[in-house]
Amino acid sequence: MATGLVIGGGPAGLMAAEAMARAGLSVTVAEARPSLARKFLMAGKSGLNLTKDEELQPFLAAYEDAALALRPMLEAFGPAQVRAWAEELGQPLFTGTTGRVFPQAMKASPLLRAWLRRLGDMGVETRTRWRWTGWDGADAMFDTADGPQRVAADVTVMAMGGASWARLGSDGVWARQFGDRVAPFRPANVGLSVHWSEKMEPQFGAPLKAIALTAGDLQSRGECVITGKGLEGAGIYALSRALRDGAPLVMDLAPDIPLDRLRAKLSRRRRGDSLASHLRRNLRLDPAKRSLLMEFGRPLPDDLAPLLKALPIRHQGVLPMDQAISTAGGLRFDAVEPSLMLRDRPGTFAVGEMLDWEAPTGGYLLTACLATGLWAGRAAADYAASFSDATARE
Repeated sequence: MATGLVIGGGPAGLMAAEAMARAGLSVTVAEARPSLARKFLMAGKSGLNLTKDEELQPFLAAYEDAALALRPMLEAFGPAQVRAWAEELGQPLFTGTTGRVFPQAMKASPLLRAWLRRLGDMGVETRTRWRWTGWDGADAMFDTADGPQRVAADVTVMAMGGASWARLGSDGVWARQFGDRVAPFRPANVGLSVHWSEKMEPQFGAPLKAIALTAGDLQSRGECVITGKGLEGAGIYALSRALRDGAPLVMDLAPDIPLDRLRAKLSRRRRGDSLASHLRRNLRLDPAKRSLLMEFGRPLPDDLAPLLKALPIRHQGVLPMDQAISTAGGLRFDAVEPSLMLRDRPGTFAVGEMLDWEAPTGGYLLTACLATGLWAGRAAADYAASFSDATARE
């Protein structure tokens, strides 16, 4: 029986393991951490966003520069297939108002338990606390609690993640083995660092809703939250590409009110009304928005409307990479075949966040990890079969 090795026990690696096991390979998953899919479980604590109910073209657009490379994988395993896969594992789903798809349980753990049971029933074996250290000829080398170990497999799928959330296993150390075949890692889906004045402390934890954000040529209507470190949330994450390159951030505090209408509303200030009362009554600006206006808008101009439509948010750049949800960078697509096999190492494939792509939150990250894992797992099984056939003919 042909053998398959998966290095990394996150969603991409587990999907590759399942594909190879279905094809009849004897599969071992080697994971550096004490348990599998730790980042997956952490992401699911606040509601596991599996995918997004969206047509293929707008779905692909979220991957920007990597859309062409990822297209065949997402055509084969896109949002509809992700839904079917989760339901086959006994997880009822629902779709939110923004099209995001979640398990009804709103957690990752029930799905992961069902998935691991299925993999176990298929004969997939797991090794935890096995950290990959490189190659010795054809063999993969590992540091383990029992000392150095080597594994010889007919095919290998590498699924070691990017370089965020190191404590959960994605530390990017593997990249040192690949030299210039790896694009430098950069934070993606990451919060913004803002040095607040003391007057902002009462707003820490306050949500910012019904806002519009602009950074460089990117725009977002997503929400975010004021934190002690700065700003977090989907609205900010969508601008990560521009913000990490130093683009200024501009916030529209009243995106649904045109400038002329906003001026008209501001002109209706009652005699004796404080500015805070006026903004609350006529524009329904909540305390968080009013605080931001005071933080970044003073001295306030007589014509306040343009400032409310384009409030500059002074910031110190994005938060450190280890605080990012995901990373850009990784193994370049020109270093792999369309099958995701390494061009300079036949029989070895790379998947998930090891590859050089990024996408916003909203189901895009997990879908692409699953899709690349399935694609490479099937290709690895085909490669093993063709290799066995060639050997038999000899």
